[in-house]
Amino acid sequence: MTRAARPLPLALYGAAAHLLEPLAPRLLAARARAGKETPERLGERLGRAGRPRPAGRLVWLHGVSVGESLSLLPLVEALSRQTDLSLLVTSGTVTSAELMAKRLPPGVIHQFAPVDAPGAVRRFLDHWRPDAGLLVESELWPNLILAARARGVRLGLVSARITAASAAGWARAPASARALLNAFDLILPQDAATAERLASLGAPRIGPRLNLKRTGAAPPFDAEELAKLSAQISGRPVVLAASTHPGEERLIAEAFRAATTERPDALLVVAPRHPERGAAAAEDLAELGLFAARRSQGEPLEPRTTAYVADTLGEMGLWLRLADAVVMGGSFVNGVGGHNPLEAARVGAALVTGPHVANAQELYAEMLAEAAVIQAGGPEALARHIRGLLDYPAVARRIGEAALDYAERQSAALDEALPLIEGLVAP
Repeated sequence: MTRAARPLPLALYGAAAHLLEPLAPRLLAARARAGKETPERLGERLGRAGRPRPAGRLVWLHGVSVGESLSLLPLVEALSRQTDLSLLVTSGTVTSAELMAKRLPPGVIHQFAPVDAPGAVRRFLDHWRPDAGLLVESELWPNLILAARARGVRLGLVSARITAASAAGWARAPASARALLNAFDLILPQDAATAERLASLGAPRIGPRLNLKRTGAAPPFDAEELAKLSAQISGRPVVLAASTHPGEERLIAEAFRAATTERPDALLVVAPRHPERGAAAAEDLAELGLFAARRSQGEPLEPRTTAYVADTLGEMGLWLRLADAVVMGGSFVNGVGGHNPLEAARVGAALVTGPHVANAQELYAEMLAEAAVIQAGGPEALARHIRGLLDYPAVARRIGEAALDYAERQSAALDEALPLIEGLVAP
């Protein structure tokens, strides 16, 4: 699809991006100073590759942030079994890049995604020349998608997700929505609501449902480090606050204190969603009277430590296996929408979530129906549930077993969709 064929809103978007592109280096440099970009890799954001392109067929997969990038891993694992195929994974955040460096299989290349400006997109596509591209969830960047399509790249929108608000926005530019959605050879929606919204916007090729965030293996862990931490904890009750956001560390810590008045040896482990918030989280915990230590600073986990801030990447598998109860972050404050609990469920963790889980509403509803997770409406209920899980380990174990059973049943959708995806990336 050429620029001339674009509907007017997309043509105006492309023109504006072209005019603003000279400002991109300065804006990216400012973001790097704020810790939102990796300084030595800013060229990748401008489409200048940091790695050579391997010979032969190449499939490009893209997930914008941590959750989307992690959801790609089962698909990456499946495709990496094709020995004649090279894989390129792009993402858009510093944290996702650091996590991909730890979790991608050997030989899979990671790059930062280019900004959606014509020059950056052109340089990216000139260098990598992907044969196929798989974009996850709602990554509808017009310049990138339409330029790739114009070059004959076969595109798939997998684990597609579009909210009612986003669909309403696209409905105000129906021709633009159709142009973008028609660029995809394959669309696999996460759920029925997304399928209906995409169909109403003119998506022509909607396949079976696939939610990649429901698939995958248990998070990895270092067995030697697990043994070391277990020895340091020495049988103390452990509550993990996983993937927390601003405002949640204090709320969860207060509930933890109320729940453990008769358990002075209990340990709260706080793993912020963004590890760079470790200092702020530790400060909040200290203000509540907890003796806090930070893992990223090498501070020891001692008997007197009552709150341990796990502000490192790639170690969630450790903490999930050490915890007696897991409180899911992102669900106790407005505006986040909750996080995927299946990584924790695959370890058999006893899970407690807050009420704000719009991003995974269907998943949580199913788990609640199977007693595979507990929902706390607020701090008092959270304290009560934490106390119950610690006081009644048999109950916690049954909840964890139900969570594990539920998680293990979620991979069937990938088995069904994989032949369609493999057909898209085939020669």
